[in-house]
Amino acid sequence: MLKIVVAVDGSEDASRAVDYVLEFARNSREPLEVHVLNVQPPVTFGDIKRFVGQDALNAYYHDEGVKLIAPTRKRLDQSSVAHHYHIGVGPVAETIVNYAHEHGCHQIVMGTRGRSPVSSLLVGSVASKVLHLANIPVTYVK
Repeated sequence: MLKIVVAVDGSEDASRAVDYVLEFARNSREPLEVHVLNVQPPVTFGDIKRFVGQDALNAYYHDEGVKLIAPTRKRLDQSSVAHHYHIGVGPVAETIVNYAHEHGCHQIVMGTRGRSPVSSLLVGSVASKVLHLANIPVTYVK
């Protein structure tokens, strides 16, 4: 079974990455297992943990991740593709690559740009870093 992790962040490019994976699944002769991953960057400004407990931060990460995964979840739940969902917290590129490694994924699929305000770059900094860190194929979808 081919395992693919698709990183989603609510951006249009991430939505097109999901389109790509669904089309790939329709055309694949090999069974496919999709791991949908949203990574929440850790809240690190100031002494936030002095004022907000870890449980509240974890709830925030979960709620934000669920919101961003929801459209993908709806689409995949309606498909016949085997899939799993995960919300990670940490440095985005490293978390994507570590997740893929820990779950034995064979490929990473992601958009070229996420939701960051720097939209003029051809390939965003997270996408570039994933390519640099990964030891499995990375497919960018624009």
